[in-house]
Amino acid sequence: MSDKSLHSKVSKGVSRRGFMAGTGSILGALALAVNTVPARAEGVTGAAVASAPIDSGAHVPALVIGTGYGGSVAALRLAQAGVDVHMIEMGMAWDTPGSDGKIFANTTKPDYRSYWLRTRTKAPLSNFLGFPIDKDVPRYTGILDAEEMGGIIVYQGRGVGGGSLVNGGMAVTPKRQNFAAILPSVDAEEMYSTYYPRANAGLGVGLVDPDWFETVDCYQFARVGRKHAQRSGFPFVFVPDVYDWDYMKQEVAGTVPKSAVDGEILYGNNAGKKSLQKTYIAAARATGRVAISPLHRVTTVSPSAGGGYTVGMEQLDTTGAVVATKTVTADRVFFAAGSVGTSKLLVRLKATGALADLNDEIGKGWGDNGNVMCGRANHMWDPTGKVQASIPCGGIDNWDAGGAFAEVAPLPTGIETYASFYLSITKNPNRAEFTWNAAAGKVDLNWQTAWKQPSIDMAKTIFDKINAKEGTIYRTDLFGTNKIWGDHLTYHPLGGAVLNRATDNYGRLRGYTGLYVIDGALIPGNTSVNPFVTITALAERNIEKIIATDL
Repeated sequence: MSDKSLHSKVSKGVSRRGFMAGTGSILGALALAVNTVPARAEGVTGAAVASAPIDSGAHVPALVIGTGYGGSVAALRLAQAGVDVHMIEMGMAWDTPGSDGKIFANTTKPDYRSYWLRTRTKAPLSNFLGFPIDKDVPRYTGILDAEEMGGIIVYQGRGVGGGSLVNGGMAVTPKRQNFAAILPSVDAEEMYSTYYPRANAGLGVGLVDPDWFETVDCYQFARVGRKHAQRSGFPFVFVPDVYDWDYMKQEVAGTVPKSAVDGEILYGNNAGKKSLQKTYIAAARATGRVAISPLHRVTTVSPSAGGGYTVGMEQLDTTGAVVATKTVTADRVFFAAGSVGTSKLLVRLKATGALADLNDEIGKGWGDNGNVMCGRANHMWDPTGKVQASIPCGGIDNWDAGGAFAEVAPLPTGIETYASFYLSITKNPNRAEFTWNAAAGKVDLNWQTAWKQPSIDMAKTIFDKINAKEGTIYRTDLFGTNKIWGDHLTYHPLGGAVLNRATDNYGRLRGYTGLYVIDGALIPGNTSVNPFVTITALAERNIEKIIATDL
């Protein structure tokens, strides 16, 4: 099949007021919005990206490597300040439907669109009911990268919008009392009064209607999760999300095409989810100052003799083959390729001499946000529903007592499983380091699977107690044979170019004027909750300072 043909084809009693008071009234900060483009029900992913890729020899005032949360914030705010920006994205634009009329593949039916340059899927749940579920697929620049390194699989979004394309959209602001442990050099007052509200407004964050939640079939799994948590004495909290909740209500009513209610999540969502393409990137493109080159991979950055930086890159086709090499110059370069992408690039550039003056903190402080997964087998009187919305809306909070926050996650198989499924975020203290492997010509990560044990122990403070109370057991068929814990992965890579260590306190890379890190690589390994709101808020803080002082 040709490239062209492939491409064309919270507790029950928690009030809204109480929730908002606990998060700094983040949902009421509409005055700080970024003219967000609303979600579009027909499945169009937002403003079209640049129609022509960047030319070799081009000069740009600001080059942003990556189109995820940090990069999108940087591009928008720079453009609003009058700076022309070009964004470089390794993945695809994801703006053209396939042969089924949809841009993204369904979670239960992975195809060529689903994985980044793999010939076999690598699903987070490798087994179900004793059977392996991975399947062969054509090699293609698909949306989900299951990157295996250092004893861990790191799941990352590939495409314009980065991780916003493939995550569950849980837009959680950390509790303020936990913030000092997340970013100790950052003023918490500024973050909670200004930058978290700005990020939540820009992302289009909203909260599920609690009354609707109580009755709708697609959240039966979450209500069962709440009941079990509360019966064991754990707080259940509603958590915000970036899904268009009005659209989901219409999905349930059958008046619009189903998206979340049809299980779309892991390989993209075709309708209601407000990914970055519909929010920050759409607003950035609307300025007329932002262009995007998809299917381009940056290979080198080095000081230019005439000032600024020389940036080398490869243009890819949808098989991953290099079809062109290019060199451009940029006055300023913003590294926003995600924690892994930014860290690997910087480590290589330092080791090979392209950016030899980067300091020795480059590559350090990487963590998995304490991610660990598990499932529980419920009794027959606790069915979780055969229709489960793919967008989580609640979690179990045992952070202070046990070091774990557990997302009550869907298991959208289309059949009744009598299973409760969870993604836990824990206080895992282990941190890994990226290093240059000269013999192999690549960057390694020294994470060890055994380092997940603290996460398992912390998650057990919740689920051992629930199982004892309910008389239930762990599922052992989801991550292999007789294996309880999904300790082999992370959805939340963080660190590798830590703020105020590898960079100054605003993301300026030490040793080089005009080079910045503005993504999750700045955060040292853990945010206590799902991290993308913190990444966005930190980027808002940093770019405001950079524009005010550096431009």
